[in-house]
Amino acid sequence: MKLVEPPSCNSPSTVTFIGKDRRGNWIAQEQSGLYGGLFVSRAEAFKYALFQNGNHPETIVELLREIELDMHAAPRALDRQPDAFATRAA
Repeated sequence: MKLVEPPSCNSPSTVTFIGKDRRGNWIAQEQSGLYGGLFVSRAEAFKYALFQNGNHPETIVELLREIELDMHAAPRALDRQPDAFATRAA
């Protein structure tokens, strides 16, 4: 007998939120700010989120409240490596 794990055990741990901003635009944004965008429709926001998260619909959460695209949030990966984009003198 072959054992199969439920999909939630194999999926990535990050969540992508989709919802509308106060102007009625659709937003998709990963919880830590790794990626995000502004879209004209729910379908396009969802499609983008699926593409970015490796086709894991179970990690996409549609919010009923307003959401604003935050382009100032530093992704967690960059927080752990503060010198990753530092310029070095030759």
